[in-house]
Amino acid sequence: MPAPPGKLSTGARLRALFAEWGPLFLIVWFGLFATVLVGFVLAIQLGFEVESTGGTLGTWGAAYFATQLTKPLRLAATVVITPALGAFLKRFRRSSASSAGAAEPQPGAGEPPRALDETPSEQR
Repeated sequence: MPAPPGKLSTGARLRALFAEWGPLFLIVWFGLFATVLVGFVLAIQLGFEVESTGGTLGTWGAAYFATQLTKPLRLAATVVITPALGAFLKRFRRSSASSAGAAEPQPGAGEPPRALDETPSEQR
């Protein structure tokens, strides 16, 4: 079913989101993946006694499978988190740059420009 006029399809919205926030989108996506995977590993290990290498690999395999089942939820969370985190980071960078610029006086601020061949003693 095509999207109504003026409304982008889900795929188009994802492409637009990735075009605007590409690296941040990937960081959020893989960060959520790693968090969920480790969370499942811990949950499985807390519920079972793992005593062999095969058991450990089985735990990671089961956790990976469970993590793949959460892919639609992780995608939805990534779509929601990425623009909000990006806006926060832009605001944080802007405020830290402006506060750093205001806190440190620039050398020569308030002085008229001098010729390149003049030393400070020759200028006046």
